[in-house]
Amino acid sequence: MTINKIIFGKYKCLYLFDFKWFRLFGIIFGCLIMQNVCAGNPTWGFWAHQRINRLAVFTLPIEMQPFFKKHIEYLTENAVNPDKRRYAVVGEAPRHYIDAEAYGDSALYRLPLFWNDAVAQYTEDTLALNGIVPWAIQQYKYQLTEAFRERNTRRILRVAADLGHYIADANVPLHTTRNYNGQLTGQEGIHAFWESRLPELFAEEYDMFTGAATYEEKTARRAWQAVRGANAALDSVLRFERELTARFKPEQKYALEDRNGTLLKTYSREFSQRYHQMLAAQVERQMRASVKMVGDFWMTCWIDAGQPDLTTTTDLTEIQKKEDESEKQNWLKRLLKVRTENEN
Repeated sequence: MTINKIIFGKYKCLYLFDFKWFRLFGIIFGCLIMQNVCAGNPTWGFWAHQRINRLAVFTLPIEMQPFFKKHIEYLTENAVNPDKRRYAVVGEAPRHYIDAEAYGDSALYRLPLFWNDAVAQYTEDTLALNGIVPWAIQQYKYQLTEAFRERNTRRILRVAADLGHYIADANVPLHTTRNYNGQLTGQEGIHAFWESRLPELFAEEYDMFTGAATYEEKTARRAWQAVRGANAALDSVLRFERELTARFKPEQKYALEDRNGTLLKTYSREFSQRYHQMLAAQVERQMRASVKMVGDFWMTCWIDAGQPDLTTTTDLTEIQKKEDESEKQNWLKRLLKVRTENEN
């Protein structure tokens, strides 16, 4: 066993590990998660994404339950795949957000609902520059419907997991603005504060009961409603943090906490508690809305595909599982340009 140091920018982590590639893969992504928390990178946080996909399974009708419960660990674990490949796969990053300000006042009510209309009006490059999450949800809705029609187990699971991720992102207020981390208003770090720190401290209190999934006739409209609802909450996300900061001294606002042997600067429990109270369970509501929407879309795709019998689908083969793992390793290689043990 060897002590190794992995450095991401100014963040430094020490780990004990052997040099098996799959172990290295897990460790490095652990550091990436830590970096996201420290730097406020735009992501719900791995735990929340996984929790949303997992809970959505229990909203599904009885005809879908055996298949989805059988593969619940896959859907949970792979809910974070889009974040893992975000900086390694060209075209992935814009699927997670939309910068509403780029299109002027009331943009989220004026932008074309459908992708082809949006491209005709703005061009693909412009749309990609400013984020495409509501259109990405529609694209993955159609892909999942086709996967159900084919009764292709691997494709169903992969697309369902990804669709759940983008739906969850669409429900995050800070995914609807250029000021995604408060960097334009002197509130750097607010992204991880809202979507990682608050759930970390208060998720056990959340009421995540949503009721059964329901069929969504107008999925494009539903995707835009999610983004609009999240954006409507943006003002309170930023304003309440700013007001609270004015009443706290820096040494009261922040605290040092031990994370796996590393001291990290984070928002204090007192500051977090006050912010949580001011938001009146906003994070809880957005998580719950995400769970309901994911379940609704999964069920809608299945119904639009003709309600295929999922009990006759085949299991993932060992070859497919190895291919999935190899794909994740390739994302990491492209991101960090890390050499495998055999290349050293």
